[in-house]
Parts: sequence; C-alpha cells; structure tokens
Amino acid sequence: MSQKIKRGGKSVRKAAAAQSTARKVRTARARTGSTLNTVMQWLPLNEAQLHTAFLGGTLALALALGWGVVSYAGLPQLAGQQFALAAADAGFSVDKVEVRGVKHLNELKVYERIQGDIGVPMPELDVDRIRDELTALSWVEDARVSRQLPDRLVIDIVERTPHAVLRKADRLVLIDAKGHELEVASSARAKGKLVLGGPGAGQQVEALTALLTAAPALKPQVREAEWVGNRRWNLTFKTGQVLALPEGGRPSADALVAFARLDGTNRLLGGRVAAFDMRAPDRIYLRVPGRSDPVPVPVAAPATKVATAEATPAKPQAAKKKDDN
Repeated sequence: MSQKIKRGGKSVRKAAAAQSTARKVRTARARTGSTLNTVMQWLPLNEAQLHTAFLGGTLALALALGWGVVSYAGLPQLAGQQFALAAADAGFSVDKVEVRGVKHLNELKVYERIQGDIGVPMPELDVDRIRDELTALSWVEDARVSRQLPDRLVIDIVERTPHAVLRKADRLVLIDAKGHELEVASSARAKGKLVLGGPGAGQQVEALTALLTAAPALKPQVREAEWVGNRRWNLTFKTGQVLALPEGGRPSADALVAFARLDGTNRLLGGRVAAFDMRAPDRIYLRVPGRSDPVPVPVAAPATKVATAEATPAKPQAAKKKDDN
C-alpha cells in the first residue's frame, strides 16, 4: 500500500511546539485560578457583594467623568447665576442695611463700603469680602456680617476703645490700648486723657500700661508720658511735677514703686519739688525751684530726711546729675 503525504501539513517539530505552548497556557490558567481563589478566600466579600461593589465603582467613575465634563462647560456657574436671578426676582436681594454697635465711628463710612452691594442677590453676596473691607477702617476691631432674609443685611461693629492720645509734631491722635491710631483728635477731645510723646512712643503703649499697673495709686495721677531716647520714660503728673525713670522694664517698675512708697509717706506730689530723677539705682535727685543743683536723697531714706532735703542746700560734690540723653 502506498501512503499519501499531505502537503502543507504540520511537521513533527511544529506539533511538539504547539503541544508545549498548550501545556504552558493550561499551567498558567491553573496558577491564576488558584491565586485568584486564594485572594477571594481572604476577602470578606462574597461573589454577589463583589459584583455590587464593581457596579458601584463603575457608576461613581461615570458620575465623576460626567461632573468633570459639566464643570468644564461652565454649567454649575450658569445654574448658580440663574438661581441668584430667580432669588432676586422673588425679593431675595439686599435692599435694607442695619448697622449696630457704632459709637465713635462715622456710620457713613460703613455705608460707603457696602454701597455697591445694594441690590445684589442674597446668594451672590460675599460677606467675607464685606467684613475685610470693614475691618480696614481705623475704628473697627472686628465686624460680623450676616444675611437676614429676605432683603436685610445686618452688620455688627466691634469698635476699638480709645485709650490715650499720641502727640505728634503737627497733631494729636487718638490711640487704643495697643497703640493703633484711630483718628485725629482736637485739644478739647484729648483733655483728660493720658498723652504720650516722643519718637516711637506709639509702639510702647502696652509697655507703659504694664509700667503704670505696677503702681496703681499713681496711675490716675499721671498726665503725660514721654518716651526719651527710645529707651526710658519721663512721667508728668497732674501737679506738673516730672519723674525721670531709669531704662528697662524691671528697673523702671521698681523705681516707680519706690516713688509711690515715698509719696505715701512724704506727700511728694503737690509739694515744692518740681522734678524727681530716679535714674540712679540707690537715690532720688530732687530739683527744687530756685536752686541750681538737684538734691540727692537715698531711696530708702526716712520721711524726715526727704523733707529736710527740700530745705537744706545740697553740697556741690553730692549734686552731680547724669545728662538726660
């Protein structure tokens, strides 16, 4: 018998290679299935729950893509504008303004800041911007801006409290307890308030307050405070007498307390002495009208010695006084 040889058939090598590839595929599928089964066993979800989670994730992805397309097209802004216009047509727009808490501030300055917001639909009203503009006013420490539907804008002003007067070269300025300048003050308005002077005094208001708090009995007696050489204070009392204090927070407070003690026992304020110099750590120099040299007295001197010093001429060698720079 003769055997027919089919042309174009697979050779032995090709058949062997195909069988080897098939075996590798079956082995890979078996391994993948085994790994997937192992992972599935570890997951706390069954097949139905996994299917639901997959659908939920697909839906969330579709919504995110849809929102991105809508945002890119500007549809949310357009919808917001249409909503604001509808609210305005329904009467929900700024028509009335109520300002509260104003005592010293000129109320017209508040209305100037919000004039452009009259008629603005309530949904489009930028209350944060309005608050920032109001707190830029010198008298305003804080401001609360709120909508009161349907058409009222309510503004609550927290004003700064005038604390003292700062004397400048050409004017007097009201300042608060932190040295913030409020407005120019007339002499009549400054009357009765503590007056600060000297270069840089406006930045030393809180330090001066702490200093005067150390001697509460003297605090209401102080009329003026001059910041000298950007390092120390000269205090002028309501009697017109001047007290020169040393530089430094602690030394000046200690000197003021010592002066308060001496005044309590000797009634220095209102007496013949025109000026007191306590820049020296251990003594006080008394300047009496009609005498060319100051009289030195130990800080811890008894009352009789202070009184005697006012009437007894001082020795020349004991009358040295440091220059006031």
